[in-house]
Amino acid sequence: QVQLAESGGGSVQAGGTLRLSCAMSRYANTDYYMGWFRQTPGKEREGVAFIYPRSGCTYYADSVKGRFTISEDNNTKKTVHLQMNSLTPEDSAMYYCAALNLLCGGDSCCRERPTHHFESWGQGTQVNVSS
Repeated sequence: QVQLAESGGGSVQAGGTLRLSCAMSRYANTDYYMGWFRQTPGKEREGVAFIYPRSGCTYYADSVKGRFTISEDNNTKKTVHLQMNSLTPEDSAMYYCAALNLLCGGDSCCRERPTHHFESWGQGTQVNVSS
């Protein structure tokens, strides 16, 4: 396991933007499939966006395609960012960073994976979008 620290949550109006960041404590994130889940009360945790720096592939849930962008921090190699644009109230949730130690090749590495595959989790950061 690695330690993950999230930042960047907050409150915005619909149509606004937020940028979440997830910093990994120890290792370069090349061999980690990293990304974000989100959860609202009474619902299951939903995969939002993921990146696998080793292959450069990304995965987005249909609900966020074209609005959210996940990227690796080229300077630190230990941080991923989630740029969230055109936010709607439906994006309001607790957002959790997660990491999976993975050795994989090609774009097929980036796909929806269940929560129990991820061995490292952050504490979560709240995103609230008002109408």
